[in-house]
Amino acid sequence: MSLYVIDDHPMVRQMIGMLLRRLRPASKVVELEKFSELQAALIKNGEPELFVLDLLLPGVKGATAISDVKKMYPEIPLVVLSAMPSGEARDACLEAGADLYIEKSTDTAEISAAIQDIMKSDDVDEDADVVVIGDIKLSKRQKQLILMLDRGLSNRDIAAELSISEHTVKVHLWRLFRRLGVKSRTQTLHFARTHGLLMG
Repeated sequence: MSLYVIDDHPMVRQMIGMLLRRLRPASKVVELEKFSELQAALIKNGEPELFVLDLLLPGVKGATAISDVKKMYPEIPLVVLSAMPSGEARDACLEAGADLYIEKSTDTAEISAAIQDIMKSDDVDEDADVVVIGDIKLSKRQKQLILMLDRGLSNRDIAAELSISEHTVKVHLWRLFRRLGVKSRTQTLHFARTHGLLMG
């Protein structure tokens, strides 16, 4: 399995590469300068475990690279690391299929924690309090998140209540969405209501 980093800025590319090698010493880290190099790199280095890419890549318009990667590998986590402030840029990236948007100005330790979280196995926590709906199993934390979404809490509110970072909240939500086969908070709540996960 290989981890792919695509960024035209050498220092950023090397920093992320070093970070990934520490997080996944058994995996191969492939650093690319241009998005056009990805296809050949995939053939040479094998199946991806993670993509980390800059939003503003040479020869790529907007979030096109994200949607292109997600068409090929919809289940592989994709992290956008961008110099642009979150807001419209983040929304566009998430809409295109990105799993996480991180500003390059974010503290290295927080970037590391967020990437580590998104690469973790999404096995259900081993506790007795697991909800089973057909083939879907939800952990206690995932049920907790659904109830928080129902209360209308923002990512910041959830982070404060659970004493975790907003990036980690996004990772938890990404894992919840993927487990339920949904793409948004609204769809999550619809699923929860139709399957009796929300009482009252």
